[in-house]
Amino acid sequence: MPYRYTIANRVYLFEDLKTLLAKASPLRSGDALAGLAADGFEERIAAQLALADLPLKTFLNETVIPYEMDDVTRLIIDGHDKEAFAPISHFTVGQLRDWLLSEQADSDTLQVLAAGLTPEMVAAVSKLMRNQDLIAVAQKCSVVTRFRTTVGLSGCLSTRLQPNHPTDAPKGIAASIIDGLLYASGDAVIGINPASDSPAAVGTLLHMIDDLREKYQIPTQSCVLCHVTTALQIIQDAPIDLVFQSIGGTEKTNQSFGITLSILQEAHEAALALNRGTIGQQVMYFETGQGSALSANAHHGVDQQTIEARAYAVARKYDPFLVNTVVGFIGPEYLYDGKQIIRAGLEDHFCGKLLGLPMGADICYTNHAEADQDDMDTLLTLLGVAGCNFIMGIPGADDIMLNYQSTSFHDALYLRKVLGKKPAPEFEQWLLAQGILNEQGQKLPLKPNHLLLG
Repeated sequence: MPYRYTIANRVYLFEDLKTLLAKASPLRSGDALAGLAADGFEERIAAQLALADLPLKTFLNETVIPYEMDDVTRLIIDGHDKEAFAPISHFTVGQLRDWLLSEQADSDTLQVLAAGLTPEMVAAVSKLMRNQDLIAVAQKCSVVTRFRTTVGLSGCLSTRLQPNHPTDAPKGIAASIIDGLLYASGDAVIGINPASDSPAAVGTLLHMIDDLREKYQIPTQSCVLCHVTTALQIIQDAPIDLVFQSIGGTEKTNQSFGITLSILQEAHEAALALNRGTIGQQVMYFETGQGSALSANAHHGVDQQTIEARAYAVARKYDPFLVNTVVGFIGPEYLYDGKQIIRAGLEDHFCGKLLGLPMGADICYTNHAEADQDDMDTLLTLLGVAGCNFIMGIPGADDIMLNYQSTSFHDALYLRKVLGKKPAPEFEQWLLAQGILNEQGQKLPLKPNHLLLG
């Protein structure tokens, strides 16, 4: 159905819900490339005002992608928790924004509400929010997960130690792992993006990390970020802790990744059967990012931020240990500059947390984007204040295999220091025992006979 709003006797008409959502989005290059963006500031404001007056129930009656043609839409509609939604079912999108910013919307209340929200609802309300609002609400959302470490506790900030190597050389990867551990990185996961997706290469890396972890009794989990079908091929023979997959917000996007919801379900069940966790059994690791649906020509005319939020419904289905948005990875065709990357990172974290996901972020940019490390410092600090569960730790913040810029081991130390945050408690105890950190969280000088260097 069409939606309209009048400003100064000028009527703005939006032909359907997906058009209204797209026109209300803050400007980003991907929506402009797809021909979905508002024509200017005035049309964007008109769309935001019309969206603010829209009842939340509209999102249960009108879908942005038809139910019959998209399994993500069916997942969203069929999985909606009407009981959890009931307390806010009379709200408009604007009223939801105001309530989320009120003292009534505390951490416990938001945890219960998560199952009653759809991705389109949280995408819509994010479009009415300033950056400050996105931070304030996300900071109230507590999502804690467990495998061998506990990630997401208040006062903690975890890191993925990302020791990628352009040829998967075990010695090079091992050197980066040790470097990261000595800088207190790796409590979320030691996660390698393999240069080769072959089962043999992946298995070699998994055994190497697991041998290192067991030798030094490191309380963490490992993941080689191969395709989910590769993990399924070797899952009976390799020490797989977490199963990884990139996911998107439409059926066609996921098909472009070579996956279906049934494949994800099979992988989830297979990983659970291994029973490798010590304090929990959340076994899935998902990555997302605005622009993937547009890259695959699979967006169905829906703006990239709403599609991104729909990917979180896919993740939520499988009770993941970690989810992160790789916010600036695809390039300036989708997020043109530092301003757009910062906004997208805050949106993604807000939407994921509000939907009940353990959100982290790969705070990153490509070398041809209009962005630099100062922009990443800004987003890093803002996400730390917002309560981001984990960030990336990469040697020198420069991934030599994927050729993009992210955050370093030192960046995590900075953020923990200025915000008074600690690693996951199990990992912190190991760091103290190894003499890597002191009780105040300060990095200690290495000794010549240090355990990890011996």
